[in-house]
Amino acid sequence: MNQDTLAVEREDNARGGRYVIHLAPDAEAEMTYRKTADHVIAVDHTFTPPAYRGRDVALRLATRLIEDARAEGTRIVPLCSYMVLQFRRHPEWQDLLAQ
Repeated sequence: MNQDTLAVEREDNARGGRYVIHLAPDAEAEMTYRKTADHVIAVDHTFTPPAYRGRDVALRLATRLIEDARAEGTRIVPLCSYMVLQFRRHPEWQDLLAQ
C-alpha cells in the first residue's frame, strides 16, 4: 500500500457526512461527522480496518478534514477518541476547536 495513492473522498449531506478511503474491494477507512451548528461539525467516529492500522490511514482522513475545515471556516468538536488524541498531538489545530 502506497500512502501517495490513498485518495480521500468526502461524502457530504445536509446533516453530516464522512471522509472515506477505499483500501480494497471489501475494506475502507472512514471518519464520520455531523453538523451541529452553522460552520460547526462534530467528528463522532473514526475507523481503520485492523489490517491497515499503524500506517497513518486515519491520520490521512484527519488531515483532509482539517484542510477542509480551514478552507471553509468550519470549527470542529472532536467526539471520537481518535480525534481527541489528534487534537492533543497537533497544537497547530487548536484554532479549529469549537468552543
